[in-house]
Amino acid sequence: MSLTLHGYWRSSAAYRVRLALALKGLSYTSIAHDLRIGAQRAEPYRALQPQGLVPALEGPDGTLIQSPAILEWIEERYPDPPLLPGDSAGRAVVRAMAAIVACDIHPINNLRVLAMLRTDLGADEDAVRRWIAHWVAEGFQALETLIARHGSGYAYGDTPTLADCHLLPQVYNAERFGVDLAPYPKLLASAAKLRRRVPEAAPEVQGDAG
Repeated sequence: MSLTLHGYWRSSAAYRVRLALALKGLSYTSIAHDLRIGAQRAEPYRALQPQGLVPALEGPDGTLIQSPAILEWIEERYPDPPLLPGDSAGRAVVRAMAAIVACDIHPINNLRVLAMLRTDLGADEDAVRRWIAHWVAEGFQALETLIARHGSGYAYGDTPTLADCHLLPQVYNAERFGVDLAPYPKLLASAAKLRRRVPEAAPEVQGDAG
């Protein structure tokens, strides 16, 4: 069965999955849901993804949701080339690095949260950007240290891992909102290396970009 990725060009969670699919050399069909108009909340899509969030991946094992789970499935189902280290300690480090993004930065900087800050709490755009920058800095400071400790061109070692699949989309988001990334040279270098390696996964070249 072929793979179908439900996403949105600027969704960092969907970007993670595109990166993994590209690194594995897997072809897929894209279906876009415009988050700006709430298309992901339409009932036909909710039948696939009950939360009404992107991404979702349809494949031989049914419909998968939540990008960390999708990435783990891709790694297990299509193990070559590997996106996790061969040793248990290394895999734990990579998963921890990914979790800093997926658990500690992204959830409180995503579209739903930012919309609530603006509409329910009355935050202006300067306040929203300060909010974003604060939580990016909290996570990126730790990641910079971990990359210095474990990286060798990429976030962990000298080949891309699931950590990089999380890191590059978060860098893209930070750039969008003008976050100062100068304090994180190793993090930026690893993100730039992956960006050059799989340009086809970049948000701006997706069919629904604009």
